[in-house]
Order: sequence, then structure tokens, then C-alpha cells
Amino acid sequence: MSEAARGLTLHTREGRPYRFDPGALCLELLPTGGPGEYARWEVLHTTADLVRWFGESRLPTGVEPVVVDAEVAAARALRDALWALAEGRVFGRAARVADLDVVNAAAAEAPPVPRFTADGRLAWAAGVTGTQLLSAVARDAVELFTGPYADRIRQCGGHNCSLLFVDTSRPGRRRWCVMENCGNRSKVRAHRARQSEGEDG
Repeated sequence: MSEAARGLTLHTREGRPYRFDPGALCLELLPTGGPGEYARWEVLHTTADLVRWFGESRLPTGVEPVVVDAEVAAARALRDALWALAEGRVFGRAARVADLDVVNAAAAEAPPVPRFTADGRLAWAAGVTGTQLLSAVARDAVELFTGPYADRIRQCGGHNCSLLFVDTSRPGRRRWCVMENCGNRSKVRAHRARQSEGEDG
């Protein structure tokens, strides 16, 4: 599981931007769309879309990957499998072999070659492909789902929010994707409900 916590910039239904850190590289791929009802949020349509996501993720930056159309389809397939596996963890469903096969096949590809720069930063060697970067995502998933935080994958408790994250808090009681977004909305909703009950009483 990746240690660098950069977070993604997402937008509320009203268009307000906010930062969301799911705690793992593999879970950063999920907000790009997904299977079933999540398909309406699809943003990975072209190679440029996938390159943009790579740049916004917690992967090291500095080298623009070479991505082909087949790798965009592979990214969507990997993402959909990760949705199924992560939600399975949340809701206690057994992992499907087909989803495991997709992740394991991506992880079996050669990953990008890491290097460190003169100022001590992590970077990639030149010539990185989309397949290599998807391998890094899949390997992060293998590490997450087999590691100490496998049972800390959570779904946001906010109304109509399905975002998934790893609860890395010490007490293990994180409930919201982002406290300033869903957490505050839930508090406002609860406060209004109490007020309504008081008025009815």
C-alpha cells in the first residue's frame, strides 16, 4: 500500500471541489467510474484521460506515460474488479475468481522501474507504459487486500456516498470519505432531524 498521501480532487454534486484521500493507490482508481450504477461517473474514455489520472494519483510524477487504447480498457477492467473486491470486503461477500484473475493478471506485468532523483524524490525511469503503471496499481491492491489493513476498508457513511477508503486512523473509527464534506452534511441532517422531532413533540 502506498505511503505517500496526496489525495484526489473530487467535486460535490453542486460542483464544489474537495480533497479525498482513500489511503491507497488502488482505491484512487475507483472514483473514475465503475460497473453498474457507477458507470454514469465514467471519466476514462481516452488515453489522455488515463494519463491525466496517472498524474493526479499518488504515483510519482515527472514522466508522462505512453498509453494506448487497449490500456484504457484494461484500466476500466481493473477498476471494476477492484470495486467488486473492495465492496466485497466492506459487506462480507466472497471474492469472485474472475475479479481476482483481473487483478492478478495486471500485477503479473512488469512494473515501472523506480529511480531516485538528485533531490531525493522517487521517480520513474523513462519510457513508462500504461500497462506498467496499472501493474503498480494492481500490486498495491494485492498488498492492501492481503495486508494488515485488509479489514479496514470502509465505505463512506454519508447519504448517497459510495466512496471507499482505508481507515488508517489509530482507533479505526473513521466514518466519512471527508469530514468537511459528508461528515458535516451528516451532522447537519441529524441536527435538523432532532429539531423536527422537537417541534413535533
